[in-house]
Amino acid sequence: MKVLDFPLVKITSAFIIGIIASYYLHFSISVVSIFVSISFIAFSGVFFWNLKRNKKSTLFGILSYILSFYIGALTLLCHTQSLQKNNYINCQTAFKNSQAITLILREKLKSNDFSDRYIGLIKTISGKAYSGKVIVNVQKDSSQNTLLIGNSIKLETVLQQNKPNKNPNQFDYSRYLADKQIYAQIYCQKKEILVSKTIQKDIWYYCAKLHSRIISNLEKSKFNKAEMNVALALILGQQQEISQDIIQDYQYSGATHILSVSGLHVGFIMLFITFILKPIPNTRKGSLFKLASILISLVGFAIISGLSPSVLRSVVMFSFVAIGSHLRRNGNIYHTLLVSILLILLFEPFFLFDVGFQLSYIALFFILWLHPILKNLYKPKNKLTVYIWEALTVSFAAQIGTLPLCLYYFHQFPGLFFVTNIIILPVLSFIMIAGIVIMIIAIFTSPPLFITLIFEKSIYLLNLMIHAVASVDSFVIRDIRFNLYHLWTFSLFTIGSIIWIKKPSFNKLTLVFTTIILIQISFILTKIETENKNELIVYNEKSNTIISERLGRNITLYTRDTIQKNINTRTINSYLIGNSIALSKIKEIKNVLYFKHNKILIIDSAKVVPEKIHPDILILTQTSKINLDRVLEDIHPKVVIADGSNSNSIQKYWKKSCLKKNIPFHSTKEKGYYQL
Repeated sequence: MKVLDFPLVKITSAFIIGIIASYYLHFSISVVSIFVSISFIAFSGVFFWNLKRNKKSTLFGILSYILSFYIGALTLLCHTQSLQKNNYINCQTAFKNSQAITLILREKLKSNDFSDRYIGLIKTISGKAYSGKVIVNVQKDSSQNTLLIGNSIKLETVLQQNKPNKNPNQFDYSRYLADKQIYAQIYCQKKEILVSKTIQKDIWYYCAKLHSRIISNLEKSKFNKAEMNVALALILGQQQEISQDIIQDYQYSGATHILSVSGLHVGFIMLFITFILKPIPNTRKGSLFKLASILISLVGFAIISGLSPSVLRSVVMFSFVAIGSHLRRNGNIYHTLLVSILLILLFEPFFLFDVGFQLSYIALFFILWLHPILKNLYKPKNKLTVYIWEALTVSFAAQIGTLPLCLYYFHQFPGLFFVTNIIILPVLSFIMIAGIVIMIIAIFTSPPLFITLIFEKSIYLLNLMIHAVASVDSFVIRDIRFNLYHLWTFSLFTIGSIIWIKKPSFNKLTLVFTTIILIQISFILTKIETENKNELIVYNEKSNTIISERLGRNITLYTRDTIQKNINTRTINSYLIGNSIALSKIKEIKNVLYFKHNKILIIDSAKVVPEKIHPDILILTQTSKINLDRVLEDIHPKVVIADGSNSNSIQKYWKKSCLKKNIPFHSTKEKGYYQL
């Protein structure tokens, strides 16, 4: 059976398109509800009409896809918490004045150098019932952290809305949090928090307690801290304490996926349980017992790992694979995957915009689809060669499928990814088996010292191999310019090529050449957009002033410190990569710039204000101690910009001065970069 002929493919596709349309076009929930009702009535009418006449019609198929589309759109709107009346985003006073807020701690996040971080569920604001998730940042001090998951806490504070990315083309953390239904953050000190004696003992409380017990017992067995943090990431997906250097090594070697629990880990557990249960005969009762054991093991793993979204979706995905296998439907594995996608998105439609979700399903799909083709290219006879070839083909299948998406999101490519996967698989297999056993033992007691020592050394060996591959810096290709046009056209080329390779024909070859033409068009469109764009940007930099002037492909960087090594390359590189351009030259900032008939005056700590100048834009830098009221009276600018090099306190006075004169004031610290 062809995959595309299966009705669920078209229904799921229409459902997903509905979610995407609702996400970007911001449909009204009332309008979508009306369309869902109309489509459902029309669908039901045609269904019963066909049933009565015992006849199929094209109209029925079209209406089913339209209904799926609107159900997808409505599903996303129903799960958008900001649209709910009792969500805290609708309590505007909480963002302006200090309010008494009570909330329950739900999840522990990775701490930073200054704060311990949690996800909290708001219960009340100033005595009124509200709901919604926030990030709670508790400032670190010398005292011991006594906060637990499930604690109900009360504090007087102001909610801080998530701020947009401060510089162009950088990761939009605000949007990332919004997709997780988190719209604000709380910053506080431990002394400001009043902790209730009662603890909400739900499943997250018991998961956190179980996790704490495992860590405590591992520490008692004298497990090295660095290796233990990697073990917790590998087995339980807990990356809160893992060091940034180790994470970077895994990124550069192409092994980041093994640090975050995903389909790889859950699939391995499923295979391990299946291997253990192999002696049980495949009778009706035996098969049912195997299925129940696999499902219970997967659910148990999800609970031990803390019910994180990545684990939950992987568990759901492989639970459906196990059920499909039990029902003897291995041939329709694609349909099983579609059912799991549909079910997950019905309950969590925002997962569709999660990079991990996209990469997990695309990698698994290409392993199932492309791996058999690659595997049949060569038939090794030696067992070692068979292992190496199997690891290579699986690795290449997943990498080919996910490559366009990885280049689009991360703009880098680990050239030695296949070497990494070959050398780490034997060690990783042992670590996964030993790790699961040790974690189960650690639930009840401290693991025996000799087992802990072997496990610790195997992780040390894994880190050593990863570091060795990551150290070959020349094979890590960075700063790859890859935009949305390239993503779609290269993805179509990959899919078209595989379709042609599987069963060559003239029509399929025509499809491949068409995708090649589309790739060329994508480069032409990128070039046209690049050459026709002119803009001036004031960046948000704390220790420097950076302004870029772009005229097509030529970009000039104006800065106080013209030594390139002192310029924050991360700030400017993200802009250059995102716009497929290269830096032309670096110049020192002067007091006056001109851009598109706009005169721009820049005042710094030297307080030099040229006489008889009437600029359109005034830029204040380096905490200039000028009398802004007098300057505004003299020069009358259309807008005032304060960059990140100014102190917060002086910007408050400048903002008030601009309000008096009714002149727009733009602070890059508050609103992000300024674009002209």
